[in-house]
Amino acid sequence: MVDLKDLRENPERYRTAAKVKRINADIDALLKLDERFRSLQVKREQMTAEKNQIGKQIGQIAGQMKKASAEQKAGLEEQMKKLQARPAELKGLEQQIEPELAELDKKIQEILLTVAQPPDADVPEGKDDTENVEVRRWGQVKQFDFPLKDHEQLGRELGMIDVERGVKLAGTRSYFLTGGGALLHQAVLRLAVDVMVERGFTLMSVPVIVREGAMQGTGYFPLGREQAYALTNEEPPVYLVGTAEVSLTAYHMGEILDLKDLPRKYFAQSPCFRREAGTYGKDTAGIYRIHQFDKVEQVVVCRNDIAESKRWHEVITANAEAVLQKLELPYRIVAVCTGDLGQGQVAKYDIETWMPSRKNYSETHSSSRFYDFQARRLNMRYRDEDGKVKFCHTLNNTVIASPRILIPIMEYNQNADGSITVPAALRPYMGGVEKIGK
Repeated sequence: MVDLKDLRENPERYRTAAKVKRINADIDALLKLDERFRSLQVKREQMTAEKNQIGKQIGQIAGQMKKASAEQKAGLEEQMKKLQARPAELKGLEQQIEPELAELDKKIQEILLTVAQPPDADVPEGKDDTENVEVRRWGQVKQFDFPLKDHEQLGRELGMIDVERGVKLAGTRSYFLTGGGALLHQAVLRLAVDVMVERGFTLMSVPVIVREGAMQGTGYFPLGREQAYALTNEEPPVYLVGTAEVSLTAYHMGEILDLKDLPRKYFAQSPCFRREAGTYGKDTAGIYRIHQFDKVEQVVVCRNDIAESKRWHEVITANAEAVLQKLELPYRIVAVCTGDLGQGQVAKYDIETWMPSRKNYSETHSSSRFYDFQARRLNMRYRDEDGKVKFCHTLNNTVIASPRILIPIMEYNQNADGSITVPAALRPYMGGVEKIGK
């Protein structure tokens, strides 16, 4: 959630954010509601102050009556009677205001949940992912001297992937990983876990069924609600997460953390579920865009400091790069443009790995920083050196997501005889197997 005070003082900044991120939010309506809400609050405060003043006056009159003559008492009693009637009038006016205040607050919160966080000034402008800007590349794309097979064909021939039976069992965008495919999948995840442990992050085993507050707090609701699977047989409904980011980031929701314990560096391996609503007909073949997958996700919760957030953004991106480099897969880093940013992201990198069948780099990872957007929604704070309570900053990044990463691993390491060479970094997790063959 954005800072309403900042929005009030800099409305054009948020109008621009909505425009460049292509997210609808009625800033003008929000400001009008906020103005009315604050004017009613002032009235209520004035009434409270008047009641307090009346209480003092009544006390003073009561003290005067003890020493007053009979004639004076009559006048004081009349004053007392008038004063005692006023609080009831004020209470009636307050009761008239309260329902409107509650309704205004509800409407303000509803719009606030749709307002886009302004991107950082150095984020490239652009309308969609075609205008993301390349930052750097790693690895040399090798050339093959034999006809290439895509991951679907390799998976069928080597008994690694069975999409047909997956679809028969669970519907579109479903699959089985079998034999060497399942072993490769597990090996990739275990490699990523080991890399993150070595780099000082704390491994968590997290819930993948969460309440509304966790989804809303991390920014996946309300604007991304159509992507989530709801378990509607529960009351209220609970939801399957599309990433362990939700559980990891919401771990400290509603808490005030100790400054000495920051930053918090967490990661988790978990199943993830996405409906892929709005992608009908897009990437329907193979295992690139699917409903269920596994992911190792990292999250950092740090101080409310822009420089520190930017530094951690580079760190978590480098963590994901370390895994790809161990896998010896060529990739590139792109700075995501304004039109491809999510509601709460102030900046984002995508890591795109070379996929021979696509003859291009394709997204396999994303790395995002949010500043205090998620922490405000989650009410996650800390006390600084002066004892002042501040909202934390949060960041997250995909360490690895499988089976999507199996596409470049299988295609890039295929051999002329139809076998696949297992990357050296994965062999210890596969009992020393060097090749997957028929």
